[in-house]
Amino acid sequence: MRLSRLLTLIAGLALILGLVIWLIDALTRLSWQLYAYPLLSQLLLVLIMTLLAVLIGALIYYLFVLPRASKRRQQARRQPRVPAEKTEAAEETLKAVRQQVSQIQDEVARQELLLRSREIEQNLARGNLQIVVFGTGSAGKTSLVNALIGRMAGKVGAAMGTTEVGETYSLKLKGLLREILLIDTPGILEAGVAGTEREQLARQLATEADLLLFVLDNDLRQSEYDPLQTLAEIGKRSLVILNKSDLYREEDLGLILARLQARVRGLVAPADVIATAANPAAIVVDGETLQPDPDIMPLIRRMVAVLRAEGEDLIADNILLQSQRLGEKARYLIDAQRRRQAEKIVDRFQWISAGVIAVTPLPVVDLLATAAINAQMVVEIGRVYGCDINMERGRELALSLGKTLVSLGIVKGAMTLVATALEFSLGGMLAGRAIQGVSAAYLTRIAGKSFIEYFRHNQEWGDGGMTEVVQRQFQLNRKDEFMRAFVQQAITRVIKPLNLDRDSSDTQAPVLLTEVRLPLELKAELLKAELDSELDDWHRS
Repeated sequence: MRLSRLLTLIAGLALILGLVIWLIDALTRLSWQLYAYPLLSQLLLVLIMTLLAVLIGALIYYLFVLPRASKRRQQARRQPRVPAEKTEAAEETLKAVRQQVSQIQDEVARQELLLRSREIEQNLARGNLQIVVFGTGSAGKTSLVNALIGRMAGKVGAAMGTTEVGETYSLKLKGLLREILLIDTPGILEAGVAGTEREQLARQLATEADLLLFVLDNDLRQSEYDPLQTLAEIGKRSLVILNKSDLYREEDLGLILARLQARVRGLVAPADVIATAANPAAIVVDGETLQPDPDIMPLIRRMVAVLRAEGEDLIADNILLQSQRLGEKARYLIDAQRRRQAEKIVDRFQWISAGVIAVTPLPVVDLLATAAINAQMVVEIGRVYGCDINMERGRELALSLGKTLVSLGIVKGAMTLVATALEFSLGGMLAGRAIQGVSAAYLTRIAGKSFIEYFRHNQEWGDGGMTEVVQRQFQLNRKDEFMRAFVQQAITRVIKPLNLDRDSSDTQAPVLLTEVRLPLELKAELLKAELDSELDDWHRS
């Protein structure tokens, strides 16, 4: 208890004692004077006792209650707060992630995202500062951790790869109210499969750090610069630590630090390149071996300065980054899921198109049938991406893309490409309808792939428009390895079952129609109406 409060307490007790003595004396005299007025004497007594109680209560409040309340208010004022706008942005992102998770069909991926979102929410609530120690296995990371926390935290001085998993320790720094978690990571650039797996863990922990201690034991190599640059590009705040500084002469150490500062210019400020000796080599003095104390005070001073000035922003930036990365992962999983579903639709419709063309003798009907099939394909792909496209809109998109295919010469080029691939695979001359059927499947595939890109980008073709998307898909789908696989599928699914590798007689037509009728049942009536309408127009013209 402070001296001023002790004196106040003594004075208060003396005052109370004096008042008690005075009260006793006053009551004695009053009892004699007011003996004839008992009611008045009782009221006066109650008044005096009340005043005395108030005085005692005020003294207790001043000495015990008020200091505690003042201390709580002071702590509340000093309690650090994460910037509200970044916190709100992170909360909104996590809310969006939870909504996206419900769309993911993969149970393992869904549970992983939910678990990670809860971890980020807990970090947002706790607001711990996470400092991650990152670097090669021989740079002395664990020695630096030991020196920082003042006790052994792991094996020191062993071969590369001592730390196999991320180890977390609590660190106390004067003047910082938040809990600081110091995380020692496995070394990077280690050999073997196990070393690669440990490096992946280390990189993951580094991306989750509020502050990164990038530990080196010499000049910065390119293999170390690359991860430092990658982490800086995603917004990681780093201190570059040149450890084992006791192994260098003072003038050499200055040159190395200057080179390091020049190498990391633009990534790390010069003041954030620091020399330490976390586990100095033993020295011999007068025949006695001595172990010098670790030299890490420059690092501690810089850490304290950075965390005091930027700690709250570092926490907010990191939580926002983690929530955004989680959102990106959720969007990636949903996009991959939708792409798989859409590609199944394209695969189905390309063979439907091949079957229709194979049994349709008139070229004009070929084009109309393909447009109708593509329109239905557009509608189904749109549903996968949550876009309610009606048949009228699907027909417009299909016809527009068909015109683009013709104008770019892709139709002619596709038929030549398919004919060459088929003849190479089967040899000899092929029926024209075989080439037409497989070409229709190929063009339907290009159209379907183009529509997938259209819906993936929120029904936008991009700066280059439909033309650029179609050309890109044509180039992607004309590669030798793809054409070989595609032609083999066509031979198996279209040509051999329908005997299209030789001239077909009219008696085979019912069999061919039967082959394609089942997949076309989903829109058979629509296709028939479309064909009848367009054929009427063709005959009138």
